Amino acid sequence: MRIEDYALIGDTQSAALVGRDGSIDWLCLPRFDSPSCFAKLLGDESNGFWRLAPTGHQMATRRAYSNDTLILETVWETSTGTVKVIDFMPPRHANPALVRIVEGVSGTVDMTAEISIRFDYGRIVPWARRFDGRLHAIGGPDSVWIDAPLRLEGSGDRHTGTFTIASGQRRSFVFTWHPSHQPQPYGIDAGEQLAKTSLFWEEWVSRCWLPSPCRAAVVRSLITLKALTYSPTGGIVAAPTTSLPEHLGGARNWDYRYCWLRDAAMTLDALTESGYITEAGAWLDWLLRAIAGRPEDLQIMYGVAGERRLPEQALDWLAGYEGSRPVRIGNGAAGQLQLDVYGEVLNCFYRARKLGMPPYDYAWSTVCRLMDFLERSWDQPDEGLWEVRGPRRHFVHSKVMAWVAADRQVRAIEELGHTGPLDRWRAMRDRIHAEVCGKGFDPDRGTFTQSYGSRELDAALLLIPIVGFLPPEDPRVIGTIDAIERELMPDGFVLRYPMSEINDVDGLPGAEGAFLACSFWLAEALVLIGRKSEAMDLFERLLALTNDVGLLAEEYDPVRARQMGNFPQAFTHIHLIRTAQALS
Repeated sequence: MRIEDYALIGDTQSAALVGRDGSIDWLCLPRFDSPSCFAKLLGDESNGFWRLAPTGHQMATRRAYSNDTLILETVWETSTGTVKVIDFMPPRHANPALVRIVEGVSGTVDMTAEISIRFDYGRIVPWARRFDGRLHAIGGPDSVWIDAPLRLEGSGDRHTGTFTIASGQRRSFVFTWHPSHQPQPYGIDAGEQLAKTSLFWEEWVSRCWLPSPCRAAVVRSLITLKALTYSPTGGIVAAPTTSLPEHLGGARNWDYRYCWLRDAAMTLDALTESGYITEAGAWLDWLLRAIAGRPEDLQIMYGVAGERRLPEQALDWLAGYEGSRPVRIGNGAAGQLQLDVYGEVLNCFYRARKLGMPPYDYAWSTVCRLMDFLERSWDQPDEGLWEVRGPRRHFVHSKVMAWVAADRQVRAIEELGHTGPLDRWRAMRDRIHAEVCGKGFDPDRGTFTQSYGSRELDAALLLIPIVGFLPPEDPRVIGTIDAIERELMPDGFVLRYPMSEINDVDGLPGAEGAFLACSFWLAEALVLIGRKSEAMDLFERLLALTNDVGLLAEEYDPVRARQMGNFPQAFTHIHLIRTAQALS
């Protein structure tokens, strides 16, 4: 299936992808970054899946989330009747569970359930047995119990069962994971958990401040961001998947199941602007734990509990999504120097305080230590926002975000009553500003460039007016926006930077799709410079790319008209929300 043929369910600790055909093809337990139980998404049926659908039928007739929740309802209309499958993961209290309820809508429908459990990313075939009427699968540290309304018979590499559902009937399946050394978990009541899960999400959504345009898209994006939050610690993952390709058949396949400081800071910024101050406080607590120690040891990403070691390795037994290899877990970019992260973190701290987050003395001392390090390091080359694997450069965006860090620290003193070396930080802010305008701007073309001395463009330059580095009416801002529209929009959507064989900036082979957040940046920048109708046109074109349940991946391939990259992507949904806020 296409990436956009999947929908997300989750319990704010892990998540599953459910296909239009009723198959759950990706699920990692007990955490987002744990090894998977189902990995068909990155391989084939032998790597694990769980399908529940009418016998002999493939794609569903329609599907949607139940109101403002993360409860998925998938409907098949057949020649004998109509059936609905309700999929969700209850908010976790003990062991993680996945519930599937089959509901007869009209007539009668013959159903087939097929499940193939494979631990450790599709590699380990568990030992299966029946115990107390439950199907039990165990392999190493992982154990799964399945409560089903029928006997699932083992056949080859899977367990299968068939049954008939009539109008008004319900049949429930419950999949529960627990550590294999612990006692058998208790069963749960599927109907009771459905009601509790619905109430959880609807109460959460009721607390948000919503912009007037595109309420449904904004609410779905907010729910998606909440779903990507690891609730025990407050960490936020960039996506629940790994190795969904940026280009079909290519090698740009990365593990996004970790907490990027940049993505998490932007997520909290979007949530805080929408009224979720509690989430900002939880993330700040996570941040303080994760970065505790020397500021020079700051990483750009961590595990969901703040883990620092995220070694990158390839899983050679998985064929990859549509042959896109290697399949990677871990992420080698964790050790990169990305100076823009400091600006994102300090900006998030400042904005959350402005919007009502209570002061933390320890938090202020921590960000001041980060600022001390940035004072010594902002003039160094780095790998930048796009995590290039080529040589370090003086990326203009990185310098602009270093300016943001200094500016927000100055404002925190002037506006929020904090104490610090105000004159020194003002001088740092002025020095960075002068250097960027002198070395990062091409006067002949009237545009800022990707890095000092380069003639290449970069979509991240669209953030210059958004973060307040220059006012929107500045001719240099308008010139940069015009240049990006001319040179980075070959198919109507914004590329991150020029992609060609002679551009060695990222040190990687192959092409990629249009990075969707970049197009949202352009729409927001167009609002700022007074071209609101054009911004709305672009925003509506981007909304048209969402799948049938309102989700977006990292990138879009205009040639194949397909979503690409890890899915759903927090970075994309963040900027959908921000653009809607700007348009309102």
